[in-house]
Formats: sequence, structure tokens, C-alpha cells
Amino acid sequence: MFYVYVIKSLKDGKIYVGHTNDLKERIGQHNGGQVKSTRLRKPFKLIYYESSNILEDAVRREKSLKTGFGRRYLKNRLGDI
Repeated sequence: MFYVYVIKSLKDGKIYVGHTNDLKERIGQHNGGQVKSTRLRKPFKLIYYESSNILEDAVRREKSLKTGFGRRYLKNRLGDI
């Protein structure tokens, strides 16, 4: 199973979108400072995720959520993120 996830920094309020095959471990890596792109913004809270059986679909969805349309979708779905 593959996951597309959205986490929110509790430090600066910004969001990060990524994909993984082990959601629990990946969130732990973000909060443990092991991910270079997010280590200065920890701690994080998982605010949204989707699952897929196909890696290519998860990667495509991640890219989609990183666009203006995707950010708008998340805002409509989750409210004020």
C-alpha cells in the first residue's frame, strides 16, 4: 500500500505533501528531524492522507496536490489548513 500524506508544521503552520509506503514510519522520520527538507520545521501533525495500491498513482496524486488546484482542493476539503 502506498500513501499520499499532508502534514502541517506546528512551528510555522506550513504544510508538506509527500508519499510513502509506510506512513507511520515516515511521519516519525519527519518529527525526528531525519528528513532534510522538513527538519527545521518540526514537529508535524498528520492532517490528511490517501491510500493507493499503485505507486505511480500515489506519485501522480502527490504532484497534483502540490499544484494550485491541489492546494485549493485541500483547503476546500480540510478548511483552513
